[in-house]
Amino acid sequence: MQTFTAHGGLTLPALGFGTYRLNGDAGVHAIEQAIDGGWTLLDSAFNYENEGAVGRAVRNSGRRDELVVTSKLPGRHHAHDEAIATIEESLFRTGLDVLDLYLIHWPNPGVDKYVEAWGALIEARDRGLVKAIGVCNFEPEHLDRLQAETGELPQVNQIELHPYFPQAELLAYGAEHGIITEAWTPLGRGNDLLEHPVLTEIARAHDATTAQVALAWSIALGALPLPKAASPQRQAENLAAADLALTDDEVARITALGRPDGRTYDQDPTRYEEF
Repeated sequence: MQTFTAHGGLTLPALGFGTYRLNGDAGVHAIEQAIDGGWTLLDSAFNYENEGAVGRAVRNSGRRDELVVTSKLPGRHHAHDEAIATIEESLFRTGLDVLDLYLIHWPNPGVDKYVEAWGALIEARDRGLVKAIGVCNFEPEHLDRLQAETGELPQVNQIELHPYFPQAELLAYGAEHGIITEAWTPLGRGNDLLEHPVLTEIARAHDATTAQVALAWSIALGALPLPKAASPQRQAENLAAADLALTDDEVARITALGRPDGRTYDQDPTRYEEF
C-alpha cells in the first residue's frame, strides 16, 4: 500500500481505520475484524470512550508491532499537568506500553491553551509515552504559532476533508511543511455525497463503489482518509480503495464538488470548540 511520510520520519499507510462509536464487545469484535482484514492504522480518541476496546483488540491480535494506534487529547485537558495525566490514562485504558501517535483533538482557541498542550505532548514523546505527536483541526495560524513558540510542528494534522470540503489551503500547507494530512469524515455524514452523480458515474467506470471513489480521491490529493465500518464486507471494500487509480480529470471533477459551506457540521476550528 502507498504510504505517507512526515517531516520527522513518521510513515503511515494511505488508509486508516476510524473507530468512532465502536465500543464494548461489539467494538472489540469489529476492530479485530479490521485488523484481521489488513488494517494497520487505528484511530481513536479519549472522547470516543473506546480506548479500552481498541487496546483489547490490539492485544488480542498478536500483531502489536505491525499496528499504529492513535488517540487524542480532549479540550478540557489542555493544561500541561492535566494533559500528561490524560495521556497516561490513555495508556492505562488501552493496556499498551506506548501509543504510536497522539494528537490534540481541537485547538479551542478561545481557551488558548493549545500551545501548552503541545508542550505536554512533546514532553510525553520525550518520556517515551508516545512515539509521534500531532494535532487535529488546526488551521495555518495555529500551526504557525506552534512552530514559533515551541520550534516544532506536528507530524500529523487530522482535519475534516471530503469532496464537498477539499481543504486545498491546509493540504498545501501540510505538503510544504512535511505534515501528513489525515481526513476525518472522508465519506461525508448525513448528506448526499455518496449518491452524487459525479461519484456514481466515476464508480461505474471503475466497477467500484462511490465510497471507494471518495477514498481514492482523498489519497490522490495526498490526504490519508479514516473511514469507519463495522461490517467485514464494508471494511474490505474501503481498504480496496487504496488500489483504485483515478485519472487526473476524475480527481479534478470530484474536487470541483467543493462548496464554501462544505463543512458537515459547521465546525470551523477558528471558533468551534470541543471539550
